[in-house]
Amino acid sequence: MNGLSMMILAVVVLGGAYLIYGRYLVKKWGIDPEAKTPAYEMQDGVDYVPADTNVVFGHQFASIAGAGPINGPIQAAMFGWLPVMLWILLGGVFFGAVQDFSAMYASVKNKGRSIGYIIELYIGKLGKRLFLLFTWLFSILVVAAFADIVAGTFNGFDAEGAAIAANGAVATTSLLFIMFAVCLGFFLKYTRCGTLVNTIVAIGLLVAAVAVGLMLPIYIPQGTWLIFVFIYVIIACVTPVWALLQPRDYLNSYLLIAMILGAVLGICVYNPSMNLPSFTSFTIVGADGSISYLFPALFVTIACGAVSGFHSLVASGTASKQIKNEKNMLPVSFGAMLLESLLAITALIAAGFVATSEGLPKGTPPQLFAKAISIFLTSLGLPESVCYTLITLSISAFALTSLDSVARVGRIAFQEFFTDDSVDPENASALNKLLTNKYFATILTLVLCYALSRAGYASIWPLFGSANQLLSALALIACAVFLKKTKRQGFMLWGPMVIMLGVTFTALTLKIKDLVTALSNQFVFGNALQLVFAVLLLILGVIVAFEGIRKLVSKEEKAA
Repeated sequence: MNGLSMMILAVVVLGGAYLIYGRYLVKKWGIDPEAKTPAYEMQDGVDYVPADTNVVFGHQFASIAGAGPINGPIQAAMFGWLPVMLWILLGGVFFGAVQDFSAMYASVKNKGRSIGYIIELYIGKLGKRLFLLFTWLFSILVVAAFADIVAGTFNGFDAEGAAIAANGAVATTSLLFIMFAVCLGFFLKYTRCGTLVNTIVAIGLLVAAVAVGLMLPIYIPQGTWLIFVFIYVIIACVTPVWALLQPRDYLNSYLLIAMILGAVLGICVYNPSMNLPSFTSFTIVGADGSISYLFPALFVTIACGAVSGFHSLVASGTASKQIKNEKNMLPVSFGAMLLESLLAITALIAAGFVATSEGLPKGTPPQLFAKAISIFLTSLGLPESVCYTLITLSISAFALTSLDSVARVGRIAFQEFFTDDSVDPENASALNKLLTNKYFATILTLVLCYALSRAGYASIWPLFGSANQLLSALALIACAVFLKKTKRQGFMLWGPMVIMLGVTFTALTLKIKDLVTALSNQFVFGNALQLVFAVLLLILGVIVAFEGIRKLVSKEEKAA
């Protein structure tokens, strides 16, 4: 199979899934276009802010995509292109899209509340508190991994100290993106222009940022950029969504969708060969002697692009609070997930193109992706160097968007964990006021993120993948219980839920075993911190899963 045939197959499967399976779910669960959504009912100008469908879609897609659908498929390509392609397509349709839609649906039907509150309402307070703690720990893993990736795309120097022009341009453009996003936020909020005018302004700012970035690259080492990234995330976590998150994601969505469309078009014209074998082995031995088994490694390495628990946090934590009309939920959640699956297929094609008989060349997954796509785009007459810079910028934009979204989710989870609804906030203790303060919660969360990020994304990724997929299983359990309690059919969630529980409990157990072995040979702080996180995540996951499944299989009490 070559790149063109794989892309055609993906477009047919994913497009058909949206038109057939997506509409089937809408019919089964019920959508009320006349209902007043939480964005209006709970509007506060900070988190609950009604937004147009394209704006919310931009936020959802840019937040969930991150660098995951690029990193995962390229790393998992060691098993061959066939298992990777099958998991992306089947997982994206029957696991990921269903989870994202059900999470947003449950949230919108419950005043925009997060999955944690859904668990409290339908499973119990213990389940909610444990889930919030799980979410907080998971958010730390995500921010640590993605912060390192973003800092790497900004890094102005290679190992020999030579300047990297593409990275310098990406850094400048990203800084301008942030500044322009704030300006766009005020423009969208106070001018109330139509969609066409907003689109023209957004694209104009996007083009200006890219043009200036290419002309005025900034060269700063990765370590300094890592500190800057965390300072930015601290500010972004506590800024009202209309002032930064919404407009920044709106800007990024045009860049990201343009990248995907350009990549798809480049693949169609270039028709790249697939140099990867269709299948290699169920067991892969790494250069360091580590062993990766197709089960569960494939299913946790490819999270974003197939199914990702993080999506449920975005769908229920931020995007659901911006939905104007219930009919917008399907394109924003289900549609964004399928588009991410298409991006994952694009990454797989890129990996297959740059691969040789000895496997993938040296370089990070984003570098390999940018190299391949920039070559594809030369078939359209575009210069390779400019294309490489723009692709790298897009990947950086993906990851940076995910960073502040998940950091905000982690901050909220920490605050909710210590919030006691039975106590008036004014009468709470000084300690409780401190723990529920958004500035304290943000700084504490990000300090731990920074400490973990020092281990590097490659070291964190396996644990992140396992935790991410376990979060997906827990979200599916919560949504299945919600559907049962509200007399809606939820059988389509049961299969994915059981499979993901099996995958993630196996993966976490193997990861703990590997970390214990590594620490017994040599103590490394990063490994020790990962071990603590892995054990806590496994214990919390087992307890929350048990509580949820108990509610799911219990018989409804009959009224006397």
